[in-house]
Amino acid sequence: MISLYIATTIIALFMGLIVMFVRMRSAKKPTNAKKIILPPFFMATGFFMFTVPIFHIELSYAVAAFILGNLFSLFLIKSSSFIEKDGDIYMERSKVFMFIILGLIIIRLVLKTYINQYITLYETSSLFFIVAFGMLLPWRLSMYATYKKMINNIN
Repeated sequence: MISLYIATTIIALFMGLIVMFVRMRSAKKPTNAKKIILPPFFMATGFFMFTVPIFHIELSYAVAAFILGNLFSLFLIKSSSFIEKDGDIYMERSKVFMFIILGLIIIRLVLKTYINQYITLYETSSLFFIVAFGMLLPWRLSMYATYKKMINNIN
């Protein structure tokens, strides 16, 4: 079980690095509505994990995880902005975003260590998936609303 714990921790760190890398690259190209809205749809496929009984969690835990994700999304929303260049809209680079992602990774690791004492690793995975989705959804909806306002102002 220890090796599975270490493997999932390494995967979480790797995913955090991917998020930072993708975010840095996305600032170099204009964005569009599809690039903003599609990630929550892609991530939503992860809810299929709940068809497997070992990933089932209590509804109250799921609601709490989603609310926690929504609270964490506030940091992402505050650190995300767009700029207009030559009629195109770009994600604005934010040094704060990188620190926020690192902070969220550290919080995740600390919470995972604590929570794993009380529930299985599979249930912990379910909780953190819901936390991540709870962060991604409002963040992307906020980005989409801001993007649409900018598009309307340009037009």
